[in-house]
Amino acid sequence: MSGLFQVSSNPHIRSKATTAGIMLAVIVALMPAAGYGIYHFGPRALAVILVTIASTVLTEFLFGLYRKKMTITDLSAVVTGLLLALNLPVTIPLWMAALGGVFAILVVKMLFGGLGQNFMNPALAARCFLLISFPTQMTAFDCDAWTGATPLALLKAGEQVNVLDMVWGRTGGTIGETSVVALVVGACFLILLGVIDLRIPGSYLVSFVLFVGLFGGRGFDPAYLSAQLAGGGLMLGAFFMATDYVTRPITVKGQYIFGVFLGIMTGIFRIFGPGAEGVSYAIILGNLLVPLIEKFTMPVAFGYRRGGARHAK
Repeated sequence: MSGLFQVSSNPHIRSKATTAGIMLAVIVALMPAAGYGIYHFGPRALAVILVTIASTVLTEFLFGLYRKKMTITDLSAVVTGLLLALNLPVTIPLWMAALGGVFAILVVKMLFGGLGQNFMNPALAARCFLLISFPTQMTAFDCDAWTGATPLALLKAGEQVNVLDMVWGRTGGTIGETSVVALVVGACFLILLGVIDLRIPGSYLVSFVLFVGLFGGRGFDPAYLSAQLAGGGLMLGAFFMATDYVTRPITVKGQYIFGVFLGIMTGIFRIFGPGAEGVSYAIILGNLLVPLIEKFTMPVAFGYRRGGARHAK
């Protein structure tokens, strides 16, 4: 019969957006930060980026051959490799960068069912894995382009930093976190396309500023707060990783709660923790709490109480 209709359960929602299209938009949005990282740190940064992307794509390709289901065309592996590279120092040995790419795809993504099934952001999970396994190499930021402590380390030590240099990217750090301007340009591109919105990034940054202002020891000093916002991976994490479709809450209220949680946890790690950073660990912890957040923020169907009981007539 040629006139068969395809039957599926409601709601019937149609969209022209595709996974590959969304991933391509994210790749384009990350180009300013990646390009500035290559310009600032030199060809070694390009090598790290190419190695991580190659390792993530190759790992997903080989896993697809094993499972007889190829998924590399959705470009999610490219996004994971690029995000991982932007979270790495330019001095990291290339084999470690490749190992991080394999861990991100094989352990965090594919073993849990592939795209849409991973319970935490693969790139950040790989970064945390590398931080735990190779702390010395992951915190070595001295290179030809920059020597000395990072701005966040200087802030942690109570020293002054040049906020304008941090905004433009004339500082040390990971490949993709130094230039706030480049990151904001990419974020604006995604917002204009409708790929992301400001619920999570906005609540993340506002709650972080409030927490640092209350507990940072310097009050609401504009220079100090600006340095905290511009320093480290906060902007990269807020706009490009906390907004990951798979590992963020699907409810509107849940997204605000998620953003506030990230802001508070990042503030705790930066102000009270032994290190100067905390974005990666904050987002990973937030990812683990997403099912619980969704459980308590999911709208209740008409005629039912929360918990599934039906209203008495």
